Amino acid sequence: MRIAGRRVPSHPVRLVIARCSVDYIGRLTAHLPMANRLLLVKADGSVSVHADDRAYKPLNWMTPPCTLRDEIADGAGTWTVTNKAGEQLVITIEAVEHDSSHELGVDPGLQKDGVEAELQRLLALHVDTFGAGWSLVRREYPTAIGPVDLLCRDAGGATVAVEIKRRGEIDGVEQLTRYLELLNRDPLLAPVKGVFAAQEIKPQARVLAADRGIDCVTVDYAVLKGADDPTQRLF
Repeated sequence: MRIAGRRVPSHPVRLVIARCSVDYIGRLTAHLPMANRLLLVKADGSVSVHADDRAYKPLNWMTPPCTLRDEIADGAGTWTVTNKAGEQLVITIEAVEHDSSHELGVDPGLQKDGVEAELQRLLALHVDTFGAGWSLVRREYPTAIGPVDLLCRDAGGATVAVEIKRRGEIDGVEQLTRYLELLNRDPLLAPVKGVFAAQEIKPQARVLAADRGIDCVTVDYAVLKGADDPTQRLF
């Protein structure tokens, strides 16, 4: 990621604690008033703004690919983050309390629990769960940031990336979004659509998936295992 004609400081992950305000300019506008916040610049090019009142969701963020223009002098100034659609995060920094960079190395990736691994195996065997005429291209299709669970073709021959979770939350949608951005750079695969599949999908994850053009599918683990016949249920 480039900053005003130069590269981000040598280490790929940058942590900045600063008193700042944030303005989002894009499909809508949003404003965060001046306060102390954590600014996170990751190796994948993403920039996110965090408060101290939630576990994982940033207050605002910009996913890659994006550029960051750093106009800080004497501990104050602005960051302007722009994505490929022209949307911007303008971060006005009043004072910097901490600024450090860290090399994290290669991450081995998230290890799925037994249920998620079994869901992936079963859905690979029964890709018609997603629709008639679907076919499997490959399980664990590799990308530069890790494998997508299933790569499939729908009945019309379109490429579809499927991310599978036991419980579908916002971070899973973000993960699939990053996979789709990479897969759609491959002219042999593009355009690639996305499906987010889980036993349970949180309402916030459904909203975010709809905004990203990703379909959500709730799967019944017991039915896939053949241990439950839905025609015999009372309710």
